[in-house]
Amino acid sequence: MLKLRTSRPFAKFPQLFTVYSNYRLKGFRVKIGDVSKQTRCKIETIRYYERIGVIDPPPRRGAYRDYGLRDIERLRFVRRARELGFSLEEVRALLDLTPGPDVHCDQVQSIAEQHLGNVRAKLADLARMETALTKLIRQCGTTSDDRCPVLESLAGGEG
Repeated sequence: MLKLRTSRPFAKFPQLFTVYSNYRLKGFRVKIGDVSKQTRCKIETIRYYERIGVIDPPPRRGAYRDYGLRDIERLRFVRRARELGFSLEEVRALLDLTPGPDVHCDQVQSIAEQHLGNVRAKLADLARMETALTKLIRQCGTTSDDRCPVLESLAGGEG
C-alpha cells in the first residue's frame, strides 16, 4: 500500500483516514462487487450512496466503476456509523469533519451526544411499549371468549 504524505494532521485517525492516491495508483482498480465484499455494504447501497452524494462516484473504465482505497475507507466509515444508528445527515456531517486543519473534536462530540440523546429517548419509548404490551398480554385469557384485550386496545378500547 502506497501512503502519500500530506501536510494534514491525520495522526489521531490513521486507520480511517490514511490518504492514498485514490485513482492514480497503477494497477489498483476495484470493481463494485469486491468493494461490497470488503466493506460489507450491498451493491445497491453503494450505488445509493453515490446517487445521494455520500460518496463520490468513481471514475469509469468503460461500463465499470473503478473504486480506490479512499472509497473503501469512506464506505467502511459510513457503514460503521450507520451500525451505530447515525442518520445519513449525521454521517455526512461527520464525514465533513474528518481530519483537516480546522477540525475540532467538540463538533464531533456534539453530534455524537445529540445522537446518544436520541438513542436514549428511543430506549425509553421501547420500555414504555414493553410495559404496555406486557400488561395487555397478561390480560389475555382473563376475559370472555368474545373479547381480546390486545385487539380492543389497538381499536381504541380500554383493553
